[in-house]
Amino acid sequence: MKTIFILEDETGIRDALQLLLSFEDYDVRSFSTVEAFNNRDRSVVPDIFILDVMMPDGSGIDVCNELKSQPETANTPVMIMSAHAKDHEVTSRCNADEFVSKPFDIDAVLLQIENLLIPTSSN
Repeated sequence: MKTIFILEDETGIRDALQLLLSFEDYDVRSFSTVEAFNNRDRSVVPDIFILDVMMPDGSGIDVCNELKSQPETANTPVMIMSAHAKDHEVTSRCNADEFVSKPFDIDAVLLQIENLLIPTSSN
């Protein structure tokens, strides 16, 4: 079972993603603040991180940069979501693997997640 960590402060979005992704047979762990995310069990490295940009106590962009700078998580895909930021703004400020604009189509998000989780061949 693939594991997904979600950092999202909006309860409705966080709960909906958690429920829908759980139905798709993902182990989903969600965090409503950067502080809670930073206090997570670091022995568990998920298969993908989904981060909101605007958090009440920080920025998903900063979290993305931190994740990409750590050897344990540098190669873990990061999906950034935002209702306010634009794709080029986010990708120029962090090395996210995918950007999703809110509101989003859940089927499109599921497809993006599946694509990020496909192992890349290193031929």
